[in-house]
Amino acid sequence: MNSTIRSTVLSLTASLALAGMLAAQEPAKPAAAMSGPQVFAIDDVHSMALFRVHHLGAGQFWGRFNEVSGNFTFEQGKAEGLKFDVTIKTESVDSGNADLDKHLRSPDFFSTKDFPAMTFKSTKATKTGESTYDVMGELTMHGVTKPVTAKVEFCGMRDMGRGPKAGFEATFTVKRSEFGVNYGVEKGAIGDDVKVIVGLEGSPAK
Repeated sequence: MNSTIRSTVLSLTASLALAGMLAAQEPAKPAAAMSGPQVFAIDDVHSMALFRVHHLGAGQFWGRFNEVSGNFTFEQGKAEGLKFDVTIKTESVDSGNADLDKHLRSPDFFSTKDFPAMTFKSTKATKTGESTYDVMGELTMHGVTKPVTAKVEFCGMRDMGRGPKAGFEATFTVKRSEFGVNYGVEKGAIGDDVKVIVGLEGSPAK
């Protein structure tokens, strides 16, 4: 390869490398504004539900559910049209300990064979801040349905080159005895109040 060709190749390679670096440094662009409420399908890989309960009057025990599905509907910045329809598979409970998971799936707790899913269906949403909402709805767990109000934060919406993604985080507390999950409550071995945090990420439903 003579010096002229070599110089041309090197120059082209350098230009391509520089272009690639500049492209990589370019910030992600906000997703295009939506016209009216849009339905997003929940991504079960990047969504989960966490729960926390007081154990033996000492530590706060955390667990999670790994399989979350459903959809949410929203128009950015508005409470009108904000809806959630979420299903959690109880069999996916995960404490990090196989023996404890087996107990949690038993009739003492989630009784997963009889009640394979928990659901939340929203009925109303009220805007409480720039990106926060009170979302009222019905939670069905262990065969019992009761109203709950979740504090919901809109986490953001972006298009990182794989299509628009949107995310929400919801927090609420329930008394598990009201849903018929009474194991350990009477003697105070395990708390009655359970804090729940649900992280949702979704893409426009097809």
